[in-house]
Amino acid sequence: MNVFDYFFDIEEYMPKERFARFMDFARGRETPFLVTSLSVVAEKYDALRRCMPYASVYYAVKANPEEQVLRLLSERGSCFDIASVYELDLMLRLGVEPERLSFGNTIKKARDIRYAYEHGVRLFASDSESDVRKLAEYAPHSGVFFRILTDGRGADWPLSRKFGSQPDVVFDNIVLAKSLGLNPRGISFHVGSQQLDVMQWRTPFDTCKDIFGAAEQQGIKLDLLNIGGGFPAHYLRPVEDLSVYAGEITGYIEETFLPASPPGKASPASLPQVIIEPGRYMVGDAGVMVSEIVLISWKERESGIPWLYMDAGKFGGFIETIDECIRYPIYSERTGDANDYVIAGPTCDSMDILYEKNPYRLPSNLQEGDRLFFLSAGAYTQTYSSVFFNGFPPLRSYVIE
Repeated sequence: MNVFDYFFDIEEYMPKERFARFMDFARGRETPFLVTSLSVVAEKYDALRRCMPYASVYYAVKANPEEQVLRLLSERGSCFDIASVYELDLMLRLGVEPERLSFGNTIKKARDIRYAYEHGVRLFASDSESDVRKLAEYAPHSGVFFRILTDGRGADWPLSRKFGSQPDVVFDNIVLAKSLGLNPRGISFHVGSQQLDVMQWRTPFDTCKDIFGAAEQQGIKLDLLNIGGGFPAHYLRPVEDLSVYAGEITGYIEETFLPASPPGKASPASLPQVIIEPGRYMVGDAGVMVSEIVLISWKERESGIPWLYMDAGKFGGFIETIDECIRYPIYSERTGDANDYVIAGPTCDSMDILYEKNPYRLPSNLQEGDRLFFLSAGAYTQTYSSVFFNGFPPLRSYVIE
């Protein structure tokens, strides 16, 4: 049994003065709620542009769709990965041009493809013959990139199996798309969200190179490489700096697509356009989730670990604690001796338990009514929260500078 300790240095996650602003903002507001810092989002975007200046950033809207976040990223020049026509409508309402949008969901209704096309979207993801045929009919001549399967090893939140196809199926779909009048642009993959092993990018690059070559033999020149997301936020497990990821990935790209040349003679013109789709990296560290302790309960007289029930659980924003995959740093204003706690949510569903196999060590003098602060909670909390399960309203969300 692993126990996670609350005795960490807050400055591992953010400067103390920034956390103090979160705390000041939180006081007096009804829990649970999420607070997202725009300045952190800006810092993340700027760091990514510095580390990978050759790549086009398509922020994954689903990670945190706060309008102020989207406006900030738009003003900085970001493009956007959308997963539905509802996200499309949101981006158009904010004045983002359709040329800066990519419909990255491979699961699309025919009428949604037509709607996106009629509203100017010309770049789509695909991974199946049926979808290719729908795109040819309802989004003629559009650019398409094709997603390959990855196994998600090394990722805290794998994205394997459901999306993507084997390389031979991808190749067949590329040839089909060309024959139907579409514009096959390239290949995409996703190595899994919160990917802790930068080496996991190498194998997909080798696969992409093979498909690029096979397509060229059929007279199809691919020119786009979408490497998805995967860059991590800072939870309890240590992660490498962004510069390490960027350096390794840049090396893979050059190794894969630049022809063998004398040192200093290789031409960057040989490289495909590179797209990255950060979501968790961009907003995870920017958010703090604030939740109140509703109940502290002991289930055994003589021994056992106390249960700590919060007013936010799996259905209130913490769905990524399924299988205890994402382990948020948890901060308490109390100090002193510590105790191990099982942490659970407030609903009547028995799966609404955040951490039981791996309890958290928190102050032993916690009391009902105390607040706990879940750090690095800016990604996939508000968007994953339920709508009125047990009557609880959707998670409140605020934005600060």
